[in-house]
Amino acid sequence: MSIFQAFILGIIQGLTEFLPISSSAHLVLAPYLLGWKIPESQVFSFDVLVQMGTLVAVVLYFWKDLLDIVQAWFSGLVHRQPFYNAHARMGWYLILATIPAGLFGFLLKKLVERAFNSPVATAWFLLVTALLLGVAETIGKRNRTIEAITWKDALWVGCFQALSIFPGISRSGSTIAGGLTRNLERRDAGRFAFLMAIPVMTAAGLLSLLDLVQLPNLGAFLPILAVGFVTSALVGYFSIHWLLSFLARRSLKLFAVYCALLATIVLLLTYVFA
Repeated sequence: MSIFQAFILGIIQGLTEFLPISSSAHLVLAPYLLGWKIPESQVFSFDVLVQMGTLVAVVLYFWKDLLDIVQAWFSGLVHRQPFYNAHARMGWYLILATIPAGLFGFLLKKLVERAFNSPVATAWFLLVTALLLGVAETIGKRNRTIEAITWKDALWVGCFQALSIFPGISRSGSTIAGGLTRNLERRDAGRFAFLMAIPVMTAAGLLSLLDLVQLPNLGAFLPILAVGFVTSALVGYFSIHWLLSFLARRSLKLFAVYCALLATIVLLLTYVFA
C-alpha cells in the first residue's frame, strides 16, 4: 500500500464511516474497482485502524455529550444510584448496546476477516444495507426522541449494530435503521448510532493492534497508517455534521438506492463482464 492509496482510502473512510453506505464496503471495493493490489496481510489491519481516525472525529464532535455521560455514569456508581438521571442511564444503554457486536466480533473474527478480502461478499452485504434502510424508512413512525430511549431500545439497536461487523453492512446505516424501527426521529437515531459506535470502534481498534505488531515491515507501514488515520479523522468530523443536518429533513432512501446501485455494479462486473 502506498501513501497515495492510504490518503484516498482515508478520504473514503472519513466520508463513508458515518454516511449509511458502509465504509468497510468502500474500503474493500475501491481497491477492487481501481485495480489496486494491496497485500492481504495489510488490508484488515489498515481498514480497522484507519477507523480509529473516525473514532477521534466522533469523540471530538460529541465530547460534551460524552463528558456528561461519563461523569453521570461514575457519579451514579459512587452514590449507588446508577440510573439517577438521563446521562447516567445513557451510559448504561451504550454499554448494553455494545454487547451484541462484541460477542459477534469475537465469535466470527476469522469469518469477518475473510469477508474483508471478498468484493463479491461485500457487494451482497451492501444489498442488505439497502434493504435495512428501505424497510426502516417505510415502517418507522419517527415520533420518539433520544430522551425516550429505554434499555429495550438500546439492546435492539445493538443487535442491528452486530450485523455491521461484516463489510458491506453499514454500522451507521444498520444502527440508524434499528433506531427508526423503534420509532426514533431520524436525527436522534443518528446521534444514538454515533454515540454507540464509540465503544465498538475503540475495542476493534485495540484488538487490531495485536494483529498489527505481527505484520512484516511494520516500520515501513506506520507512515501509511498515519496518513490514513489523519485524513479519515478530518473528513469524518465534517461528515458527521453534514449527515445530522441531512437527517433532520431528508429520507434515508437516497442512501438505500446508492447502496443497491453500487452492489449491482460490482456484481455485474464480477459475474457478467469478468
